[in-house]
Amino acid sequence: MRPGTTVTLLLHPRLDDKRWAGLLSSAPALVVPSGPRVDADGTAHAVLRCAGTRGGAAEVTVTARAPDVAGAARTAFTLDLRVVPYTREG
Repeated sequence: MRPGTTVTLLLHPRLDDKRWAGLLSSAPALVVPSGPRVDADGTAHAVLRCAGTRGGAAEVTVTARAPDVAGAARTAFTLDLRVVPYTREG
């Protein structure tokens, strides 16, 4: 990703009894997740915005949990992102 880039994340409904529960960035100064929502059919949507002007790496972790079971949501997958700044001239 480049600074100033916005990416839409679309997560299809899960095949097990779990539902998408949350989205977390390990480096919110670089990658900011916003607007996560889960539709009635189980599809989840979120926007990832690269806010940083410097380079770096971030892990975006998406969690899922069964709606009728108590306890914390568990990591369903992790998306590794690298932020690459534009080259400067001169």
